Amino acid sequence: MRHWTLFTALVATVAFAGCHPNAPPPAPPAPRAAAPAAPPPAPAPARAPEVAPQVDEYAKLKGTPADEIDRMGLLADIHFEFDKSDLREGDRQILTKNAEVLKRFDFLRITVEGHCDERGTVEYNLALGERRSRGAYDYLVSLGVGKERLKTVSYGKEIQVCHEATEECWARNRRDRFTVTGKAGGH
Repeated sequence: MRHWTLFTALVATVAFAGCHPNAPPPAPPAPRAAAPAAPPPAPAPARAPEVAPQVDEYAKLKGTPADEIDRMGLLADIHFEFDKSDLREGDRQILTKNAEVLKRFDFLRITVEGHCDERGTVEYNLALGERRSRGAYDYLVSLGVGKERLKTVSYGKEIQVCHEATEECWARNRRDRFTVTGKAGGH
């Protein structure tokens, strides 16, 4: 019976202690020591975009045939007033840009072609076309383009870009055209 009494007292004590309002809550279980987390794997190196190697513009143009360079339109035409061969201010600006191109691509050889509209005799227009091409040639040389890279020719009224008998059409035909005719050594 003693055991029975002792057992009853123990159960009562435990029950009474569990109901006591001031009893501290049971302590949470001690955290387990966590193994250090492995660092995430390094991202794969980014692939460089597929880019064609840049080719130097000078080298690219130097490897291009002269007739193809001419079709690229690197050099702009200039135009003249009726029966005139003097360079206007706008024409000088165009020639300055043409000279910059010719100095940058120092292997280009060009022909300055003088053209006229259909009015006048063949002989007169050949002479006028020569004065026009010579004026542009002289101006390019004054801007630093080597004489050995330039030549002139007059086509007079033989090569027309427009065939209508109107002032607008005639104005288009009165021009100097800068044709890439060859290449020489450069840098």
